[in-house]
Amino acid sequence: MSSCLRFDGAVRHQPLIDRWFASRSHELAAIAREWFSVMRSCGPDVTELLHDGHPTACADGAAFGYVNVFTSHVNIGFFHGASLADPAQLLQGTGRVMRHVKTRPGALPDALASRALVGAAYDDIQARIAAQRTARGAAHT
Repeated sequence: MSSCLRFDGAVRHQPLIDRWFASRSHELAAIAREWFSVMRSCGPDVTELLHDGHPTACADGAAFGYVNVFTSHVNIGFFHGASLADPAQLLQGTGRVMRHVKTRPGALPDALASRALVGAAYDDIQARIAAQRTARGAAHT
């Protein structure tokens, strides 16, 4: 299991993210806002920040998902997406670790499958955090 990308400064609700959504195309921002809301609702430990200029969701400071608005589409991204089960084959990208779902008005991905990916990304980061804690504990004994 690979290490987690951790951020200092993630908070439960980051007002800068609200302004970020407000500054984007309404139609695309609505899609991004909806999916970031799904990420926000994954658990009581979810925090957020702007990373590389886009909303990023974290658990215990470890990034698991993000959204980004482009000219004609929105990416729903996953920091460890390459390791997620994707039976609906929604994930795109060829990077070693990250993957995203590309969506646009009129071509929205399957909502249930997309929600399952968000949930899987959150569960995956929880497992990575637990594994790191266990490894740290073992190193101190």
